Amino acid sequence: MDIGEFRIRLVAWLDEHDADLRPADDAPPTLEAELAQFRRVKRSLFDAGWGRYGWAESVGGLGGSPMLRAVVGEEVAARDLAAAGFWSMIEVLAPTVISFGSPELVATMVPPLLRGDETWCQGFSEPGTGSDLASLTCRATPTDGGWLVNGQKVWTSYAQLAERCVLLTRTGDPGSGHRGITAFFVDVDAPGLTARPIEIMNGTLEFCEVFYDDVFVPDDRVLGQVGQGWQIAMDVLPYERSTAFWHRGAFLRRRVDQLVATVAAGEPGAHDALLLGEAFQSVFAFRCRSRATQHRLAAGELLGAETSIDKILTASAEQLLFDTARELLPGSIEFDEDAVAERWRVELLYSRAATIYGGTAEIQRNIVARRLLGLGAES
Repeated sequence: MDIGEFRIRLVAWLDEHDADLRPADDAPPTLEAELAQFRRVKRSLFDAGWGRYGWAESVGGLGGSPMLRAVVGEEVAARDLAAAGFWSMIEVLAPTVISFGSPELVATMVPPLLRGDETWCQGFSEPGTGSDLASLTCRATPTDGGWLVNGQKVWTSYAQLAERCVLLTRTGDPGSGHRGITAFFVDVDAPGLTARPIEIMNGTLEFCEVFYDDVFVPDDRVLGQVGQGWQIAMDVLPYERSTAFWHRGAFLRRRVDQLVATVAAGEPGAHDALLLGEAFQSVFAFRCRSRATQHRLAAGELLGAETSIDKILTASAEQLLFDTARELLPGSIEFDEDAVAERWRVELLYSRAATIYGGTAEIQRNIVARRLLGLGAES
């Protein structure tokens, strides 16, 4: 289907059903309320067919280019109909599970995710390992009919609300690095798995530390082959920095428009216009880069180290936008108690993590320097 025609028809449908899809009020919701709203919107789009485009028929989709589902996510984010984080997690994990999971696993597990009936999380980071994913220590040992997992993960988004987890474990020798890692598809309600939410500085409980105490994982839940976990992780990361960031960019664009409208309602000066222009330019520079990445993904190209540029640009744009909002709305974000100020406050504080999550800004710049510019190893 032509992308332009698809967007026109989708926008018309969203306009028609806007009142039914929109949250009941504008108050900043709890994480549980955000999940419920996401699932409601996702199920409505799936039932209407829009949420099935861009996915293979084998997982309940209607086929077509991945650009179709990117358009759906973009339009949803641009209307504030669902939290970008929940929406993006599907794009981060589902393509890799489809590529590496057994046909039986994929056919069973992916459709409920696409319908919004389930939420998945990503068990990669560990305490003490930082961005050095190859040094993970959470271990899986063979047992009769499967594996026993022991260890700890941290910064696992939505683990307390999720049904499944894509988990990386150490199955090789402690010093085997990326060669001794295996990926599993784990039920979060499995005995021995405990998720403990972590309150971050904006007051939300998005992240968790997750403990694995002899958690049994059947053999048929191995993703790919034993020892193939590093390849699977490298397959996940480009999705994390492509379609997921496209959704984030649509969200940032909406906030730019809202900030411009708020400032314009007052008596903006030349300095205000300059600050708005810089924020606008930063968001659109990222959007242009992200659009090119989306088209490469849709064309079947393999994404790699170049997606680190997308990560650098989105983090810079997000922090600049919310810093600009704080300067142009002096005192409002910090002290006003209305729902609009609260939303800006929560998102401003969350933006501080933009240079950390998904790989720190320092790590991304090292990747660009060493792998794209050929500047050599660190001295």
